Amino acid sequence: MKAIGQRENRWMQDVNHCVSKALVENNPVGTLFVIEDLSGIRSATERVKVKDRYVSVSWSYYDLEQKLSYKALKHHQLVEKVNPAYTSQTCPKCGHTEKTNRNKKMHFFCCKNCGYKSNDDRIGAMNLHRMGIELLVPDAVATE
Repeated sequence: MKAIGQRENRWMQDVNHCVSKALVENNPVGTLFVIEDLSGIRSATERVKVKDRYVSVSWSYYDLEQKLSYKALKHHQLVEKVNPAYTSQTCPKCGHTEKTNRNKKMHFFCCKNCGYKSNDDRIGAMNLHRMGIELLVPDAVATE
């Protein structure tokens, strides 16, 4: 049983290596990668049903973060971690934040304020993009 876990771990490390390499090599010098600061995420999995827990914690986000950080540094790029709070609940169009904007089971986002609709992961990515711009140029992004 332990050998299976080690094999999966090596496979995941290889995937993280390939993903981080592709990100760094396919973006120019000076790129800012914005990622969520998911330290402490393991404690959140305690609320996940035991039968679903392995899927929730099996992806080594920390390993990807480490690989991306050192490769980005070598290519004169930067990785910044941001607070992940509400990134999938905040409307990138009007800025309205509400838990019910997001339907986790359907992976769907619909703003209760302006009606903007999209995939919830896309919404999170759009908000991370906005946060990156704000890191580069404070007060540059304004909501409608």
